[in-house]
Amino acid sequence: MANVAVIGSQWGDEGKGKIVDWLSEKADVVVRFQGGHNAGHTLVVDGAVYKTSALPSGVVRKGKVSVIGNGVVVDPWAFIDEIERLRGQGLDIGPENLKLADNAPLILPIHRNLDEMRESSNSIRKIGTTKRGIGPAYEDKVGRRALRVIDLADPDTLEDKVAALLDHHNALCRGYGREELDGADVVAKLKAIAPQILPYMDRVWNYLHEAKLAGKKILFEGAQGILLDIDHGTYPYVTSSNMVAGQAATGSGMGPRDVSYVLGITKAYTTRVGEGPFPTELLDDVGQYLGEKGHEFGVVTGRSRRCGWFDAVLVRQTVITGGIDGIALTKIDVLDGMKEIKICTGYKLDGKVIDYLPASAPEQARVEPIYESFEGWEGTTAGARSWAELPAQAVKYVRRIEELIGAPVASVSTSPEREDTILVKDPFQD
Repeated sequence: MANVAVIGSQWGDEGKGKIVDWLSEKADVVVRFQGGHNAGHTLVVDGAVYKTSALPSGVVRKGKVSVIGNGVVVDPWAFIDEIERLRGQGLDIGPENLKLADNAPLILPIHRNLDEMRESSNSIRKIGTTKRGIGPAYEDKVGRRALRVIDLADPDTLEDKVAALLDHHNALCRGYGREELDGADVVAKLKAIAPQILPYMDRVWNYLHEAKLAGKKILFEGAQGILLDIDHGTYPYVTSSNMVAGQAATGSGMGPRDVSYVLGITKAYTTRVGEGPFPTELLDDVGQYLGEKGHEFGVVTGRSRRCGWFDAVLVRQTVITGGIDGIALTKIDVLDGMKEIKICTGYKLDGKVIDYLPASAPEQARVEPIYESFEGWEGTTAGARSWAELPAQAVKYVRRIEELIGAPVASVSTSPEREDTILVKDPFQD
C-alpha cells in the first residue's frame, strides 16, 4: 500500500486540512512531521467546524491514530488546551489514538518571550511570526540545549536543564533590556504540566515501523507551505523548519522510501500571511474581492492574508524542490463569476525574462510578474464532484495550470465540505 505525504506548494493556507481529513478516511495513521501550533487547519465535518493547530487533522475521525513526530516543536500547554477544546466539541481524544514523540522538542514560555522581544524590537527586521515561540524553539534544538518531551519524565534533572537553557536566554534578555527569566518558575510550570503530557508520550519511530510492517496506510500531514521552508522558501521571510517531502521521513523517524506519493496542496490563486516578497500580490479591488470571498483570514492568528493571482513560476519550482507527484487544486470556486483571471507564467528581473524565483531576497523583491490573461466562467464550480459539473472554461483553467507547473492535478476541491471533491488520482493506490 502507498503511504502519502501532503504538503503545501505555496505559502501555506492552501486548504491542507480539508484534503488531509478527506484522505484520512482511507488512512490508518495520520502523522504531523514539522512545524508547531502556528499553522492552523479548518475542517468542516457534517456542518461542524473544527480548528486544529497542534494536533494532526486525523483526530476528527474515529478509528484513526494521530501521531506528532519528532520534527514538530510542541507547546505543552497549547497541546493540552487544544485537546480539551476538541473534546468539548464531542471528539474522543486520548493516548490510545494520539501519540507524541518522546524526542520532540518543547516550546517553553522562554521561547514565546524571545519571539515577542524580537518582533517588538525596532532594530531587527520583522519576519511576521505568530509570536508563539516556534523559531526560538527550533534554534534551541539545533543549539543542542532544548528540552524534549522525554525530559518531563525525569523531574530531578529539570532544574539543571532549565538553568543551562537560561544561561543563553537571560543573556538575550539583558541585551534587549528586559527582566531576566526565573528558572524556578519555569521548572514549576513544567512539573505541573508533565502528568498531563506524559500519557501521550511514545517511541513514535517504533510505532510507525510496526504500523508499516502491519500493512497500515500512513498519511503524513505537513503544515504551512514550501515557500516558507527554511531552505527552499523566500528566505529570510520563512519559518524555522523544512516542509518539503523529505522532512516527512526525517520528522517522523521513518525512511524516505516509506513515502511513496507526494500530494502538493495548491490554491487556485495565491495568498500569503506576514512579511516578504509576493510577486503577484493584488493591492486593489480584485485582491480585496479574493480575500473576502475566500475568507482569507488565518485560523490561528486571525490576520488577513495578502491575495494575488496564481503564480505558476512559484508552484513549478515547489513541484521540483518538494518532490511533488500531483497537486490537489483548492478553492477554485472563489474564482466563480470573474470575467478575467490572470496566471503568472514568468518574471522580469532588471529587464531580463526568467522562469524561476531567485534565491536573493533583494532580487525577489524586484521581480515583476508576466501574466497570461484567461477568460473567466459564468457558471459555478461550487460543490462540484465530477468534471462534468464544471464549466468548460474552468476545466481549461485547470488544464492550463497542469501544463505550466509540470504536474498533474490529482483532485479538485470545490468547497470546504469534505465530499465536494473531484478525484482524478487516488494517492493511496500505487
